[in-house]
Amino acid sequence: MKNILTIFAFTLTFAWSSYAEPLKSLKVGESAPDFKIKDTQGKEIDLSKLSAKGPVLVRLTCGCLGCDRELPYFQALNEAYKKNGINLVAIFAEPDEKFAKYVKTKKLNMQYALDPKKNSWKIFGTKTMPSNFLIDKGGKVVAISKGCDPSGLIARNLGDKTAKLVKAEKIDIKGQVDKNKKTATSKK
Repeated sequence: MKNILTIFAFTLTFAWSSYAEPLKSLKVGESAPDFKIKDTQGKEIDLSKLSAKGPVLVRLTCGCLGCDRELPYFQALNEAYKKNGINLVAIFAEPDEKFAKYVKTKKLNMQYALDPKKNSWKIFGTKTMPSNFLIDKGGKVVAISKGCDPSGLIARNLGDKTAKLVKAEKIDIKGQVDKNKKTATSKK
C-alpha cells in the first residue's frame, strides 16, 4: 500500500509540475516563432515565408460569442490593408464539424486554419483567447494584444499599427464596421 501511495504521489507531482510549467510568453521585439500549420484545404501556412513577403497578423481565436462579434472588425482590417501587403491568418480552436457551419455564415476573407488542440497557443506562448500577434516583414513581433473586445477597439488599434507598418493611410476600421452595422440594422 505504501508503494502504491508513493507512486501515486510521484505521478501527481510530475503531472502537476508539467501542467504548472509556465509558457514562455512571446514579447514585442522578439522574433516570431517558427510556425507552420495546414489550412482546412491541406495547404501549408508557413509564417516565415509569409513574413518574408510582408507583415502578418496572426489571430488565435475561437467561435465564441465575443470572438464572433469581434470578427467583422478583423475582416475589415484585412480588407483595408491587404493591398498594402498585410496577411491576416486566423487560427480557430474549433473542431471541423462546428467550423464548417461557421465559415459558411461568416464568409471569411482571410487565411485560416483549425487547431482544436490549441498547439498554436503553446507555440506563441499564450493561454489567452483571443490573442493577436502583429509581425513585421522579416519576422519581428511589433504588437501583441490579448483578450476580446467586441466593440472593435483592439482591431482598430491593430489596424492603426498596421497602417504605420505598411506606410498606408489609416482607415477607421471600427467606424467603418459600426457604420455598416447601423445601416444593416436600419434596413431591417
